[in-house]
Amino acid sequence: MPAPHRHGALRWTNYHGTESADLADLVELTNSTAESGRDALREVARDVLALLQQARAAGIHVRPLGSGWSPSPICIVDGGWLVETRRINRCFRLDSDDVASGVDASRLMLVQAGATVDEVNDSAEEMGLSLVTGGASNGQTLAGAAATGTHGSVLSAGGIQDHIRALQVVTPSGIFWVEPQQPLMTPGFAADAGSTILRDDDVFAACVVAVGAMGFVTAMVIACEPIYMVRNIQKRARLTREHVTRLADGDFRGFSRELGLDEDPYFAQVILNPFDPFDKDALLRLLYRRAFDPAIPPPPRPLAGAGYDALTLIGKAMAGFDLFRADVLQLAMRAGYAVQRDVDDPEAVATWGNTTEPHNPIANLFNGSVTMARADLERAFDPLIEAFLSGGGGTVVTLRFMKRAAGLLAPARFGENVVIDFDGPRSDVSHRSYRAVVARLDALGIRFTRHWGKTNDLDAARVAHDYGADYHRFRAAQRRMMPDPGDLAVFGSDCLTHLGLI
Repeated sequence: MPAPHRHGALRWTNYHGTESADLADLVELTNSTAESGRDALREVARDVLALLQQARAAGIHVRPLGSGWSPSPICIVDGGWLVETRRINRCFRLDSDDVASGVDASRLMLVQAGATVDEVNDSAEEMGLSLVTGGASNGQTLAGAAATGTHGSVLSAGGIQDHIRALQVVTPSGIFWVEPQQPLMTPGFAADAGSTILRDDDVFAACVVAVGAMGFVTAMVIACEPIYMVRNIQKRARLTREHVTRLADGDFRGFSRELGLDEDPYFAQVILNPFDPFDKDALLRLLYRRAFDPAIPPPPRPLAGAGYDALTLIGKAMAGFDLFRADVLQLAMRAGYAVQRDVDDPEAVATWGNTTEPHNPIANLFNGSVTMARADLERAFDPLIEAFLSGGGGTVVTLRFMKRAAGLLAPARFGENVVIDFDGPRSDVSHRSYRAVVARLDALGIRFTRHWGKTNDLDAARVAHDYGADYHRFRAAQRRMMPDPGDLAVFGSDCLTHLGLI
């Protein structure tokens, strides 16, 4: 296979244009063309090992780079190397000879770390499988999305990292096949992939949401479900306080009965106008599981986009204007859901992979979020909205719902979670509003976490406070993965040091 391509020193900017860094080198990994997944993994991992050993010898910091999707500086490394994985993007079937006794290989996929969510969805469907959950977009690499705890709003699932069952992780000291204590793959598979098996529940739980602080992930085994479809209901509707109570109580069937179908939704998302959440329309998106029907053709994409791009465009126009902002925002929301799909409309049904949408860069949009126990939503709702507006407001507030997610550093760490997103113009007003929300939740004594990949205003003390014992378990697992401090130092960055993760 060709050697990695080295672009040399340059100024690098992330996908959304929100963060940049002066790099000593941008290194583009090339992929193996070996037919066997084991061979491909071994060849790529050896290239990465050589790069990490060179970096350690030279005292250079290294950050793995997927799509550069996160608006936060989580993958930034000034003066270091960004190692781009986008070309190592192959997906492979597994069979019974690859897995340990008692493991069903039919629902597993071997995925290289540079494969995007869109590519994984396509490969899964070719194998008769579907991912269980995911974020709103499909341009992130699956490994990068997992590393920051990216989530959707699937009511019965956690984050995208919940798919992961094993990982190939490279450090300057070697190539490791990381699994929980219960074996997944055969020793022969790991050996053929050039890896040393490391079975440790906490090391695995640290690696699935590692924010780049547990080594360099080159491949994963993920678990899927037999292929399924979803029906989409997407509409503007007026919310009531009783609806907020239903959501806080987890009565999604009752919420859906009033505003969608009389059945249990698979996915529930509410986009609010915070200037007048009960007297202005909200945007609802409800998805319902359906059996796979090969006779239903793929729809024009996107099946049901959330309208973020339309909201962004009008959000830019309204930035800095206080007069009639509630009405201007309502126009933006109407533009976002210009096409509605209600109960009586022709059904919009498609596979899970067709529910995500390509996304345009959002350089001028602020993204922040908090995740709390769903049961706290009713108590927090009014104070949170008041705090948001006291800071000057932004554009929209989005409610999403999910189970506890895998990973010691998963932001969705409560049994039942509500994730509250704040998306608005990238301005001091939006930052001020977000900080006002954080301060109000602290004053109320409501526990919450923040998204690693978004603007979050976190520091080491707050990370340790928010994750408690799991933070200390993460750091202990990190030391087991890289007992030599010189190995850990290779993955250092100003951001990870500030967060207390290196």
